[in-house]
Amino acid sequence: MNKTTVTVLSTIALAAVGLAGAQVTSIGIPANEKQERVIRLVAKKFVFTPSEIVLKKGQPVVFELTTLDFGHGFKIPDLDFRADFVPDKVTVVRLLPEKAGKFDFVCDNFCGSGHEEMEGRIIVED
Repeated sequence: MNKTTVTVLSTIALAAVGLAGAQVTSIGIPANEKQERVIRLVAKKFVFTPSEIVLKKGQPVVFELTTLDFGHGFKIPDLDFRADFVPDKVTVVRLLPEKAGKFDFVCDNFCGSGHEEMEGRIIVED
């Protein structure tokens, strides 16, 4: 990540996120004193939901990544950010948007015919 220390945190109890029966993995920047915004991002062939996300510059974001079928990737090339959607787990990743702009994200784990259409956009506003 750009100027961001990546930390791998221990598995979080599912009761903390209210999802029964799955494991939670958390990676990303450490939580800080600013109010974090939580965004649940779901991947399935060949769609991200939501596919457009509007963020505020400087407001920490927690993405809770889940998949409805199999392992997908979550890559934001212009922010040097990457994580995996793992079946039967919620992957928690933190992002601190440090610059305004429009940033495309893609699945970078090949998931079949239609994979190249699996994309979305993050809009970071000042």
